[in-house]
Order: sequence, then structure tokens, then C-alpha cells
Amino acid sequence: MSANQKSTGFYKISDISKQTDLSADTLRYYEKIGLLKKVNRAPSGIRLYTDIDLSRLRFILRAKAMNFTLDEISDLLQMRENPARAKKSVRELTQNKLNEVECHLKTLSTLRNELTLLVNLCTGSGDSCPIIDDIDQK
Repeated sequence: MSANQKSTGFYKISDISKQTDLSADTLRYYEKIGLLKKVNRAPSGIRLYTDIDLSRLRFILRAKAMNFTLDEISDLLQMRENPARAKKSVRELTQNKLNEVECHLKTLSTLRNELTLLVNLCTGSGDSCPIIDDIDQK
């Protein structure tokens, strides 16, 4: 929405799509699986999203950027309703996500070291290709 436009509090799916970079299909899917509560509709059947829906979608996008799955995001959205009561559960879920990230980082670090070694071996090799040879052996 531009600075000159006033918020009516209701947005069509195309407006929400532009603001969130989510496709209309994704928005419909999120509603279908319950990530987004049932969206109000105009008498013509057009979906009318509210500022609350937009806030919920921004929360979903941020959680996705943190690599939470849609199931985990669903749990987080439920916890969002009463954050003080859910604090321990949110912390446990986030700790589990952090553990997954740490594991991925360890794997990526090992891969980086192996690829660096192969590139260096390739630079100094003669007619053979250490990279192809290494991949053939694994």
C-alpha cells in the first residue's frame, strides 16, 4: 500500500499477495490447512483479508525464514495466542530448531572443507581430475 492510500482494514487477495510476496494459491492453501483462519468474504465471494490476517501472514513468513515447518508454525500460531503460558513450549521448539541448524552447519562445514580440498587438488593435478575420481570412489 502506498503512503497516499488509506487502509480500509480489508484487502483483496491480490493486495495481500503483493504485500507478502505469497501467491494467491499459497494464501488459499494456508487457509485450507488452518494456518490462516477462515477469511471473511464479500457477498460476491471475494476474500477480504484484515489487518489481523496480514499480521498473521507476516508471522508465518518470519517463522518460515527461521526454517520452521508448516506444522511447527501451526504450533507457534497456537502458542502465539497466549505467549506467557506457552513460553516453555516455544523455547523447547526453538531449541530443537537451533539443534537442527547446528547439525546442518556442521555438515556444511565438512562439505566446504572437502570441496576446498578437491579444488586445491584439481589445481595441482596433471591429466587426471581428482574431483571426478573422488566422486567415482564414493
